[in-house]
Amino acid sequence: MIIDFHTHIFSPAVIRARSDYAATDPCFGELYSSPRAKMATAEELVAAMDEAGIAVSVALNIGWADQDLCRQTNDYLLEAAARFAGRLVAFCAVQPRAGESALREVERCARAGARGIGEMRPDAQGFDLRDGDLMPVLADVLARHNMVFLTHASEPVGHAYPGKGEVTPQVIYPFIASFPSLRVVCAHWGGGLPFYALMPEVAQALANTWFDTAATPYLYRPEVFRRVADAVGSDRVLFGSDYPLMRPERVIKQVEGADLAPAEREAMLGRNAAGLLGLPVG
Repeated sequence: MIIDFHTHIFSPAVIRARSDYAATDPCFGELYSSPRAKMATAEELVAAMDEAGIAVSVALNIGWADQDLCRQTNDYLLEAAARFAGRLVAFCAVQPRAGESALREVERCARAGARGIGEMRPDAQGFDLRDGDLMPVLADVLARHNMVFLTHASEPVGHAYPGKGEVTPQVIYPFIASFPSLRVVCAHWGGGLPFYALMPEVAQALANTWFDTAATPYLYRPEVFRRVADAVGSDRVLFGSDYPLMRPERVIKQVEGADLAPAEREAMLGRNAAGLLGLPVG
């Protein structure tokens, strides 16, 4: 069973008003201001899943700066996950700076079936994962509802690309270390964070952390699958495509061609995600 842990969908209304949202929201504008940037609805995602042989996809929100926009777009994700029950899993968004409103939104989304929040963008949303006032209360409510925290991650070096941002390992690692019971997924290979697991104390701190493969062809050579499996274990890697930025078949092909044992490949493509989301395997 293949599970795509990193996809993005939007309602038709948001897609039609792309230019309006791009003009008012930093994260949306960075990602979708260009009319060439691909956007997709729930129906288009499910059609792409059928073509690629994907059983389940995690449909992520983005890091909206405004809490009302988080709530409005969460509604579409929750509705889509209910409409395509068994195919889509909703991850919602909140603005931590909204305080109690954000915490209530986490609880509302949990009651409606969301399995996590993400893809959070601390830099674009204007908060710091190391904030000792905001993050403990958010981590607590997520842990109480058994929800996953999925954050964008970027490399501190290397080529620039739209959406790269400033959420680097030195920002993410203190957050992970501060909340060892919180299940965290770092998008885009964690910006290279798995490689620091060669340090014993880092490996210990990452015991409840996973890394998705979203947009791998834009970031790393195919050897990254083997290298990260060696550094943190193949059980900590989650296949993610970043659809509709790219077709899921492109990343699946990378996984299938990587220097991995069949059991490792199966784990990355779906078994790890099923365990994290509490889904049956097969």
